[in-house]
Amino acid sequence: MSVIEIADLSFRYPGSDEDALSNICLRVEPGEKLGILGPNGGGKSTLLKIILGLFPCQRGTVLIHGQSPEHARRAGLVGYLPQRIEAALDAPISVRQVVELAAMQDISPFARIPPERRQHVDRVFELLGVFDLASRPVRALSGGQLQRIMIARALARKPKLLILDEPTVGIDVRGQQQFATLLSTLHSELGLTTLIVSHELRTVVAGSDRIACLARTMHFHGTASGLTPEILAQVFRHDVEALVPSTGAKVGDTSKPHTHDGGCCAHD
Repeated sequence: MSVIEIADLSFRYPGSDEDALSNICLRVEPGEKLGILGPNGGGKSTLLKIILGLFPCQRGTVLIHGQSPEHARRAGLVGYLPQRIEAALDAPISVRQVVELAAMQDISPFARIPPERRQHVDRVFELLGVFDLASRPVRALSGGQLQRIMIARALARKPKLLILDEPTVGIDVRGQQQFATLLSTLHSELGLTTLIVSHELRTVVAGSDRIACLARTMHFHGTASGLTPEILAQVFRHDVEALVPSTGAKVGDTSKPHTHDGGCCAHD
């Protein structure tokens, strides 16, 4: 069963005369690392909200592990790292409390955390290298430490799918490389499927096996080797050839036109 299966999805905001998303088809298989690349205003956030069950699926179908997005989210099948961290985390609460509260979302918050859930939280702390921060107040953390704690919170209920929204904004090149290494560790150790959404080419290439280019509609779905400057120019609507060498990715043969290979679900 596919982790994400989207067919013929279109979405239009009330009062708008054009679709924010048009005829989106996408399939993500278990264990895959998919990056969604696109410009600001290209529909990435809208697609995320639909996958998370926060926006309705107006036209087409969206399934997460064969279920509706709303049901999958409530069942703890999806972990989510937002781009902006909630201001409420400025409250006097410890790192462990933040993560264990997330682990208890389907149980009374006044109940004692089950031993197996605490063991999972401890394992996530170890993988993220933040075990020594567990008793520290959240508001005393640095930005980088806080991001790792928010990843731990997203993983608290053992989700099958981890979604990260613009996870490297404001991080330098070295930090982006470290983040990609960390994400790879989490992916393999926890058996995750990961979905990274970003407008930064380097972030998507470093953290993904396959890339989907989104600008209201899907322009490409394949490996980084097939991602040409022409495709990037089409997605970002200006010449982005200078971006390609900076990623270290091998770019495909630019003399041949390239279309997305399997980005759209086939109709039976």
